[in-house]
Amino acid sequence: MRRTRVQPDSAKTPEHFDNRLLAALPKRDQRKILSHCQVVELRRGEVISEPGDRIREVYFPTGSFVSMVTPPADHSGLEVRLVGNEGMIGTPLILGVEITQIRTFVQGAGPAWRMSDARFGEALRQSDALRARLHRYLDVLMNQSTQLLACTRFHLVEARLARWLLMTQDRAHSDHFHITHELLALLLGVRRVGVTKAASALQARKLIHYHRGDITVLDRAGLQDAACGCYGAAEAMYAQVLG
Repeated sequence: MRRTRVQPDSAKTPEHFDNRLLAALPKRDQRKILSHCQVVELRRGEVISEPGDRIREVYFPTGSFVSMVTPPADHSGLEVRLVGNEGMIGTPLILGVEITQIRTFVQGAGPAWRMSDARFGEALRQSDALRARLHRYLDVLMNQSTQLLACTRFHLVEARLARWLLMTQDRAHSDHFHITHELLALLLGVRRVGVTKAASALQARKLIHYHRGDITVLDRAGLQDAACGCYGAAEAMYAQVLG
């Protein structure tokens, strides 16, 4: 596993604090939790954990986003979660589980708050607000996982790709990001040719521009029309439970 680059203490400034889970906590809880965090720079492609690894740190992304993939025995993998500044990495620790069962790697480079497992455990015990918020976050994740299962089974690749691009745009905070056909195929659980056809269809409709892994969203409203209804439903679920 490649280690993240730690920012100097001077990097702990308000502009780096943009994680929605932490931002909603009372100021006193925020200050105490962040005093035990480091600002780290996550690099694209960096592997945070593999199945069977012990979870030694949790991450609260701010400007970065991370893919979580489960590898079925007869397939190269399927993305089960895309986490940006709305969430955290290391959720099993909320329930006292120390081992992860999925592969986690950085999809979009950028900063994150990092906290040791021991400090995180202390924070959960000492902050009722943090504990309550993260339990609600777990509820959102469980419901979103059920929705993703239905989406993968019943919706067409083009609609699922449009949904994934919207989710990525939200977390990248940009209209432009990079991902290859091979990785998209893995994340969506389809063959590469399926991704090629779906991306070509979206590009023909002038919703995106795609070249050598560089994607630019040209028409977000049109992309939302092309996406399956799971996109808005997942975001509404988060807003309803977490505010």
